[in-house]
Amino acid sequence: MARLHLTVLCATVLLALAAPTLAGDPDMLQDVCVADMASPVKLNGFPCKANITADDFFFAGLKKAGNTNNAAGSVVTAANVMSFPGVNTLGVSMARIDYAPGGQNPPHTHPRATEIIFVTEGTLEVGFITTANKLFTKTITVGEVFVFPRGLVHFQQNRGYGPASVIAGFNSQLQGTQAIATTLFAAAPPVPTDVLAKAFRIDNGQVDAIKAKFK
Repeated sequence: MARLHLTVLCATVLLALAAPTLAGDPDMLQDVCVADMASPVKLNGFPCKANITADDFFFAGLKKAGNTNNAAGSVVTAANVMSFPGVNTLGVSMARIDYAPGGQNPPHTHPRATEIIFVTEGTLEVGFITTANKLFTKTITVGEVFVFPRGLVHFQQNRGYGPASVIAGFNSQLQGTQAIATTLFAAAPPVPTDVLAKAFRIDNGQVDAIKAKFK
C-alpha cells in the first residue's frame, strides 16, 4: 500500500511539473531563431533565418496609436512573430490596443495564449467568461493590470469620455485570435444560416441581416 501511495505521489508531482509546459509554446532549443518568413518550409512555427542582426530583435510598431475609425472603434497593433520575427521560439509577444470613446475590442479568444493587459490611457470595462458561463468583469484605469486566461472568451470596452489604450502581453509568439461574431457570421465558406438561427434562437432572416453587416 505504501508503494502504491508513493507511485501516485510521484505521478502527481510529474504531472504538476509537466503542466506549465502545456500552457504555452514549446521550449526553444537554441539561443535565438529569428523567423525566416520567406522560407517555403512549413512547420509548427517558423524556420530560422541564417543571417541575423540586432535589428531582428527590435520593433517600433507600438509607439503610435492605431486608427480606431472602424465599426468596433478599436484597433490591435500586434508585435507577434508575423510582424516581429525576433520573437520566434521565445514564447512571448505583445500588442497595443487603442480604443475610441465607446470603442470595444469585441468578445474573442486566444487559443494559444493567456493575455495580460496594462492600461496606459483611459478607463475600460474588461471581462472574461468561464466554460461554466461565469462572467468575471471589472473596471480598470491607468496603471492597472488585468489578466485573461488562455482560451476563454473575453472583451474590453472603453467606458471613459476620451480615447483609451493598453499594452497586452501573451505567452505565445503567435497567440491566435478568434473574434466570436466575425468567426460565426463572416466565415468563408459561410456557416449555414439555419445552424446559426437555431444556435441563437432567432430566425433565418435575422441571421442573414447580421451576416450582411460583416460584408
